[in-house]
Amino acid sequence: MTSFSRGRRVIGASTHYVTNQPTIRWDIDEYALNAPLVAAVDAFGADWAQHALSEAGALVGSRTFQQDAHLADRHPPVAYPHDRWGFRLDEVEYDPAYHRVLGAAVARGAHTSAWVDPRPGAGVARATMFMLFAQIEPGHACPVSMTHAAVDAIAGSPWVADAWLPRLYSREYEPRLLPNEEKRSGLIGMAMTEKQGGSDLRAGTTSGVHMGGQTYQLTGHKWFCSAPMSDGFLVIAQTRRGPVDEGLSCLFVPRLLPRGMRNVFRIQKLKDKLGNRSNASAEIELDGTIGMLLGESGRGLRTIMGMVQRTRLDCVLGTAAGMRQAMAEAVWHARGREAFGRTLVDQPAMTSVLADLGLEAEASMLTGLRLAQLFEADATDRDIALRRLATPVAKYWVCKRGPNHAYEAMECLGGNGYTETFPLARRFREQPVMAIWEGAGNIIALDVIRALTRDTEAAEAFTDELATTRGASTLLDAHVERTMARLRGVDDDDAAAAQARRIAEDLALALQGSLMLRHAPSLDAETFLRARLGEDRSSQYGVLPGGTDAAAIVARH
Repeated sequence: MTSFSRGRRVIGASTHYVTNQPTIRWDIDEYALNAPLVAAVDAFGADWAQHALSEAGALVGSRTFQQDAHLADRHPPVAYPHDRWGFRLDEVEYDPAYHRVLGAAVARGAHTSAWVDPRPGAGVARATMFMLFAQIEPGHACPVSMTHAAVDAIAGSPWVADAWLPRLYSREYEPRLLPNEEKRSGLIGMAMTEKQGGSDLRAGTTSGVHMGGQTYQLTGHKWFCSAPMSDGFLVIAQTRRGPVDEGLSCLFVPRLLPRGMRNVFRIQKLKDKLGNRSNASAEIELDGTIGMLLGESGRGLRTIMGMVQRTRLDCVLGTAAGMRQAMAEAVWHARGREAFGRTLVDQPAMTSVLADLGLEAEASMLTGLRLAQLFEADATDRDIALRRLATPVAKYWVCKRGPNHAYEAMECLGGNGYTETFPLARRFREQPVMAIWEGAGNIIALDVIRALTRDTEAAEAFTDELATTRGASTLLDAHVERTMARLRGVDDDDAAAAQARRIAEDLALALQGSLMLRHAPSLDAETFLRARLGEDRSSQYGVLPGGTDAAAIVARH
């Protein structure tokens, strides 16, 4: 039997002639197509990085890279506690695609480039590079982020820093466990959480006994160890020096000891996670494990404070990157599919949803890059004060918005979006981890309250940040005044805790509104403010003020 086609109609035996489906969104420059991001990189002082970012954008937008992202997620890591003869092995095997993705990110400095070359704008350039890679494959971003942040905790301890910082600064990627004397690069993981403590690190029972110098011997169980095949780990333990209990200390645990001897690092199991499936998270046992003190003994929380701020920054960046992917895929689909006689993108109901998704992604990206700017090497004292409050504010709100944003974008694709062959199902499963990692909603909102009530400089710096756009929008001015009145009305700790989420949300919307006024086109800024702060404000996407030129917003995104 034969068949033939007349235009898009098929006569005969061919039952699978595909019509009315968009092409696959690959072999594109993810950076150049993201006009709001390109403009923000320039505005935040990293215009010198445009060429490198465009090269990375073409890489992550390529068919090969996107297929690797799919394979890394579909073939999750596998733990091998023992080898075939029963000896302890404690290794994790990843799909080769994961190594290719991670190697490409490291080669372009997504981890430590801002530390290596701290020129003005380096933090913004590194943040943008991180977002480009995280937009397509989020799992590998975990060790990339931890390595970036760990430099803050390691740098002040030369007995670790002298040997390890050159490895962390390297752009080589070597996945094998090689003797430290042979390996020129390294990545860092973390093992903080214990099953009885969770976010309460002081409840940890892992112990460390002083052996001499800066060395301790550790015993304990960690409920979550991120990226267990990393070359070194930051670990929190209750340390003791002779008869003296020192308190909670931060230690550096190398995977290998001198001359290739393996440190005791027993992988009990890998977590079977909702998302972030390409990246391994493990339960581990430490039993006579060697660790080296970082910072001062008994001051472990102080040692990791700067590191936690940086990983929270990356939670914001990772969520914003996910919003960009979700929105871009939804717009691509809507431009390539017809329904009821018109393309989806031209259907007013769909246009409003796409425009709103784009505004959320733009506001989140601007928030992330402004935060990155506050972490630059030349940050002023006022910048440092501002980031103490702005980081938890942004982490709370941006990460809280991520899952629903992904869901709404997935719905734009209909049934296709609900299948694992399209990237939005993966993104929907991924976004909640950013809201949980480094402090879930209540923990972060309470950190906001602590910063407001205990750090006068941080509160003043945040007020100054909002003052830069005072008078530019009556909506924003009124919102800021309501927020300040609410803060003045909270007069005890319990009342503050009960209002913590509302306060964090209001501060975040004030910050985002101010950033949109400063850096977004007037149409985007005004629409964002009316949709988020106006009388008809709504948490649902697609509920835009009447008369909005949604098509123009979609066209820019």
